[in-house]
Order: sequence, then structure tokens, then C-alpha cells
Amino acid sequence: MAAQQRIILGIDPGTNILGYGVILVDKKSVHYVDMGVIDLRKEKDHFLKLSRIFEGVGALMERYAPDDLAIEAPFYGKNVQSMLKLGRAQGAAIAAALHRQIPVFEYAPRKVKMAITGRGDASKEQVKLLMEKTLHTSLDDAKFLDATDALAIAMCHFYQLTSPLVDTSSSRNWKSFIEAHPGRVQEGVEAEK
Repeated sequence: MAAQQRIILGIDPGTNILGYGVILVDKKSVHYVDMGVIDLRKEKDHFLKLSRIFEGVGALMERYAPDDLAIEAPFYGKNVQSMLKLGRAQGAAIAAALHRQIPVFEYAPRKVKMAITGRGDASKEQVKLLMEKTLHTSLDDAKFLDATDALAIAMCHFYQLTSPLVDTSSSRNWKSFIEAHPGRVQEGVEAEK
């Protein structure tokens, strides 16, 4: 990472409870900043919930000024309607980030669990325990495991940034790749017919 420090906001989207976790990364280590939930259970109108998510996540971004938003991807369980609602909640949080020009990174739930515990089927309690050990802090005041899940999503993103297997200095488009690696491109090669 080129910057001296980086703030990552992790979001575990939900239409009843939305978890958030904030970490600060510097050259020495990762530091716990904050975590919590946006409790939407009292709001009955689904569209008003989405508005509250957009506003609440936006307020978190104003407070912590994250460099990146890491968010969990919705997954298909037993109920398609639940997945659609989660996707809308995720979309409202993503829109808040895009509105502020904050880059968004999406991670599947299994990938997050693998990054934190080494097991894709780990329980929320196991994720919480590993987050406490990793961040050297007690997270017993976490009212909801959605908040510790959000911290795990932020940590998963941090691991992706620092993974020796991932070249984070390369660009995300072909033009920049070609400019950075001219010897790996052959000109005048026609596609097979």
C-alpha cells in the first residue's frame, strides 16, 4: 500500500440489522476503530429502510472518511425474496459509497470466512473469536454478530490488499496492463478461424 494509512469500512448488509466495522491499517498493523449496527427492525416500509441505509452508511462515511468500502455479497439461501431484499440493502450501501466516490469491493460470505478462520463454513461465533484475537481487543460489547461480521469483511479486504499472491499495484484495465507489461503483448497475432 502506497499510503501511510488506510481506513476500511466493512458492511454486512441487511434489511433488519445492518452491521458495520471500521479498521485502520498503517505500516505496523491493523487497528480496531469502531463497529456497530444500524437497527432497521422498527421500520416497516421496505423503501424507507433503504433510505435509512443510504443515509446511515453515508453518515458513517462522513464520520470515518474510509478509503475503501468492503461489502458482503448477497447469497442465495432458501428464500429468493430474502436474497432480493439483501441485494437492495447492499445496493443502498454501495450507492452511498459511489455518491462519495469511495471504491467498493465485494466479497462472498465463504471468502470472508475463509480469510478470517480458514474455513468457509465457520460460524459467526468463530468469526467473532478470531476477530478478537486478530485485533487484540474484546468485542464482547457487540450486541449483534452482524457487527463482528462487518469487521471480518473489512479484514478480508485488507488481506486482499496485502496478499503476496495479488498484485495490487497493477491496474484494472487492459490499456494500463499493456503499458505496464509491453513485453507480454504480441502485435499482429490474428485470432484462429
